[in-house]
Amino acid sequence: MMGIKLNVQIEENRTTIQLDNDNGTIEIIKMEQKESLPKQSAVSLLLNGRTIVGVEQIDGQLPTTKEKVNGIIAITPSWEIEPHYLAQFLTAEAEKNGLVLETTRDKAKVPANRKKAVAAYGAELITVLQTFGYELQPAKQLEVKESKPKPAKARHRWSKAVSEVEFFIDTRESKATVIWQKRNEMLLKAGAQMMKNAPLNKDGSLGFSAKMGEKIRADHASQVKDFKTTEDIILKSVNEVGLFLYFGGTNSWLEMFDKDGKTINEWTVVE
Repeated sequence: MMGIKLNVQIEENRTTIQLDNDNGTIEIIKMEQKESLPKQSAVSLLLNGRTIVGVEQIDGQLPTTKEKVNGIIAITPSWEIEPHYLAQFLTAEAEKNGLVLETTRDKAKVPANRKKAVAAYGAELITVLQTFGYELQPAKQLEVKESKPKPAKARHRWSKAVSEVEFFIDTRESKATVIWQKRNEMLLKAGAQMMKNAPLNKDGSLGFSAKMGEKIRADHASQVKDFKTTEDIILKSVNEVGLFLYFGGTNSWLEMFDKDGKTINEWTVVE
């Protein structure tokens, strides 16, 4: 199988994945804010946590469902692929794996002359979704596949108090001062020292985090000289700061300390 090229943008409540050559878009959206819902109709996989529970076409509103829905994967396919045929293909693939998806759609039979194109496109989408941790399989089946249980991801909350605190970074060849000044704004102060070279995989290639770090650095190239920031830079999150400074590879919430040695995680984690 040939590699799949992606352009990925990660925000607090949304991850946007652009397939190469205008081949469509995948948006993974948390339902914490109503305005996060897609305004245009798309093939949308309904999520309960990381489990896919339904498939619909959403137009700015969540449908009424039996299952709890706290996120969606909105898929806008390329113009050659009819959304209702794609939805039918994904539903059928889920059923093959024993996953029955809730839906209010009418079943649409994929014509014989469209099956090959829809199947090829759908298979590529499934590969991308699997890479990001979403599979068309029942939750119990996924739990069996996991060799080790994963701890729940910590949640953090911005506050006015934390916006007044400077946090210091000294790790992985990087030194910097940051302030979480607004909910979606991390101020990285001028003079931040950056790791020079991204760590490589065993085969000499760049990993996903390294590629993301390189992209963020390219976006702010005019504000960096000799791997040191020349002016204040606004980034979107703690994780984005880590990717920018040292290509991630560690829990950045535990790498930022106030003057008394208290981490930004301790300041903001929701128990």
